Amino acid sequence: MTPKSPFLAFFSRYALYFAWVVSIVAVGSSLYLSEIMKFIPCNLCWYQRIFMYPIVILLGIACYNQDRKIIRYVLPLSIVGGCISLYHYLEQQIPALARVLPCTVGVPCSEDYLDWFGGYVTIPFLALIAFILITALLINGAKKDETDDEEEEPVRALS
Repeated sequence: MTPKSPFLAFFSRYALYFAWVVSIVAVGSSLYLSEIMKFIPCNLCWYQRIFMYPIVILLGIACYNQDRKIIRYVLPLSIVGGCISLYHYLEQQIPALARVLPCTVGVPCSEDYLDWFGGYVTIPFLALIAFILITALLINGAKKDETDDEEEEPVRALS
């Protein structure tokens, strides 16, 4: 086993909690933007929500029960949601992608509500950052789980 820095060990130990906080902020932000700011979500935004909202519940239950085995179930949700966010962000930044799968109902997916830093920071970009953080934290937490299994093997006396 290789020695770890105290900083990484801290994030490994509390990875589930940090990932849960990130998911709470992401869900709270999406609800704020749609319900308070009255930004109408496009189709791709709804798909991102479909993958983010269960993460809050699953990680909350896992944190309460201190169950790291949930990582293998939450990680695919985070990765697929991140892929959708990446595609959505690219669609906003590259107008030709909007013609590949055009949104035919409601708000166009290439619509940009936020115009932060010259249009580079958009809602799908923020969702992508959240999915990347959750994925990285869960992978780090899964490594902690593997090292715990190795360390906690019972020592059997030879008789």
